[in-house]
Amino acid sequence: MNIYENFVILNASLSDEEITAAVTRIKDLIVNAGGEVIRADHWGRRKLSYEIKKQAKGFYVLFVYKAPAATIKKLEELYKVFDPVIKFMVIKLGVKQVKHLEKALAAEAEQKEQKAEPAVKSEA
Repeated sequence: MNIYENFVILNASLSDEEITAAVTRIKDLIVNAGGEVIRADHWGRRKLSYEIKKQAKGFYVLFVYKAPAATIKKLEELYKVFDPVIKFMVIKLGVKQVKHLEKALAAEAEQKEQKAEPAVKSEA
């Protein structure tokens, strides 16, 4: 399976519940099509560089996932008819990008472990 990055800009006028539902629908499609979501980052509402579909703001979401090639076709078909999606871009990661991603995920996991471990007090 290949690893993909997928930027999605959702309509910023949607409520938080509707945005959560849209993100969940996208994740479910990836998983049901045989993929695995590695990361889903919510970047929040931001001003667009230019108006898209008469919208000046958008809610940005970044997905990183492993999926077979057929999943990408299904995703793109969904994005074209799914009203909350204003714009999307799917990028297949190359070998260098995958290695960089793996290092970043390992560092992130290490940080979480360090925060989870309580500090050991020395006895004097």
